[in-house]
Amino acid sequence: MPIGLSVAIAIFAQAAGPAEAAPPAPPPAATPAPPAAATKPANACRTAPPSADATEIVVCAERPQGYRLNPDVRAAKRGARSDVRGKPTAHMKDYNCTSVGPAGCIGAAAGINLIGAALTAAEMAAKLARGESIGDMFVTTPEPNEYQRYLAAKRQREAAEAEAAALAAVKAKAAPAPSNPPRQAE
Repeated sequence: MPIGLSVAIAIFAQAAGPAEAAPPAPPPAATPAPPAAATKPANACRTAPPSADATEIVVCAERPQGYRLNPDVRAAKRGARSDVRGKPTAHMKDYNCTSVGPAGCIGAAAGINLIGAALTAAEMAAKLARGESIGDMFVTTPEPNEYQRYLAAKRQREAAEAEAAALAAVKAKAAPAPSNPPRQAE
């Protein structure tokens, strides 16, 4: 056994020694055990009287009526999964003209497009002056995020509900109202 381990055990034994020498706590007062049927009533929260047992914790809460996910969130997640499966993988892309330098592609002019850079800078300045975000200008392959998919699914659901309500209103209007035959005088 390593010496350091035996020294550590000895130190912990000395530290634990005085705590064991403390007088033991008096035993709790003996209370008669209630019958098993009385401890677990059908609805413990409404009929259970306060208990003298300090270790018993009673939590009263309504039972949930089931766990229901928002249908718009589920539709957005389905859309995200289908988007991932439908895209080609990155190794299928054409990377022929991706080198950096004065002659990246044969036939391409070397240099920076200064007119395009100036127009982009002017557009950025105009957006900043209006207080708009310029972050979307740097996105090269725009893809909807989860929240945008959720909003699209919500709009589709609301449009379908509005269409169903309009169709029901048209059907209700087209159906003849039940009429009562006129009463004949006696």
